[in-house]
Amino acid sequence: MNFFHYRDGQLYAEGVSVQEIAEQVGTPLYIYSHETIKRHINVFTEAFKDVPHIICYALKANPNGAILRTLSGFGAGADIVSGGELYRALEADIPPKKIVYAGVGKRDDEIRYGLEKGILMFNVESSEELHRINHIASTMGVKAPVALRVNPDINPETHPYITTGMKTYKFGIPIEEATALYRVAKGFPSIEVVGIHKHIGSQIVKVSPFVDAIEKIIALYDGFIAEGIPIRYIDMGGGLGITYSDEAPPDPVSLAKAIVPLIQNRNITLILEPGRSIVGNAGIFVSKVLYRKETTEKTFVIVDGGMNDLIRPSLYGAYHHIQPVEMKSRKKIVADVVGPICESGDFFAKGRQIEALEQGELLAVMSAGAYGFSMSSNYNSRPRAAEVLVKDNAFYIVTERETYADLVRLERIPEFLK
Repeated sequence: MNFFHYRDGQLYAEGVSVQEIAEQVGTPLYIYSHETIKRHINVFTEAFKDVPHIICYALKANPNGAILRTLSGFGAGADIVSGGELYRALEADIPPKKIVYAGVGKRDDEIRYGLEKGILMFNVESSEELHRINHIASTMGVKAPVALRVNPDINPETHPYITTGMKTYKFGIPIEEATALYRVAKGFPSIEVVGIHKHIGSQIVKVSPFVDAIEKIIALYDGFIAEGIPIRYIDMGGGLGITYSDEAPPDPVSLAKAIVPLIQNRNITLILEPGRSIVGNAGIFVSKVLYRKETTEKTFVIVDGGMNDLIRPSLYGAYHHIQPVEMKSRKKIVADVVGPICESGDFFAKGRQIEALEQGELLAVMSAGAYGFSMSSNYNSRPRAAEVLVKDNAFYIVTERETYADLVRLERIPEFLK
């Protein structure tokens, strides 16, 4: 559910006209609904209320500070994969003891940063990383809390670029090697083994892969407890999908009904890492039609947003529903919706039946709250879009639109070129 709707033929975000926001802020821009984010985090909290749990929002989906503060206010923690994400989480007043740190390539300075701030645990992705964390922790005179990220070899049936839980991918430790590495970790003087982590992928639209994976993890857990390895946390990762087109993904309540009975008689705290399912449908991307171009082969609707702003269609072939900001009686056309980037891969839709939008009109690319702005770039020296958060009948600019001066702000010209 989201809070984008039409009123008198105009698209609204909660109680504010999208047209009005665009007129004041300009395009392209992202618009997020506070009420939608609030609803989604509260649904997760309520769904898993019968077991001790921490909801660690996956910052990679959308790390905007206003969104993080919103989630922090509703008790969320953070799933991070970089020192920059740790900084953002702390700036948003997310407690360190609600922060878990994954990722295959943690640098020494990032490990030290996490140890200094006292995060809940590192989700360790390899034997060498485990040895490195132990070494760094020993030089700091502290114990590093860790879980090993176990790769359960489960096919989540999603796009291969966002599949992470199979043997052929770079993530985690093969499940058949996990027990031996846990025994090694237990013997390290500067390591405290506290959990087991798994994450099998993103945009998963069935419950069964989650269940298959957690059953394998629970079997590991039971063996570790029998060996005296004191596991306190099972981190089941994230990956719950949303509706972009005709998908019918399970909601958090359905997920909880399948998962909670498997763990509730064990002395553990469950960690969840939702990202897309919190913010995906809480955001839209708004762009203005610059031109209509008709050739003998195709019709193109050329807009002022590009793949540098929202790369998912170009990168994954992902579908996003596209609709006019002003709904009125008009014919439909089949067109490619494309941007101004000098790449043939710069598109939001190909061969799509859409409303016949005219020059100067606004369109909304729906379900753009996750992996939109967070994956944006300055390719073709394009300033990044503005971000706006709507709450009730007011809107707030939460990221200013970049300027041309911002594009070169960090560059330095050597003296010999002046």
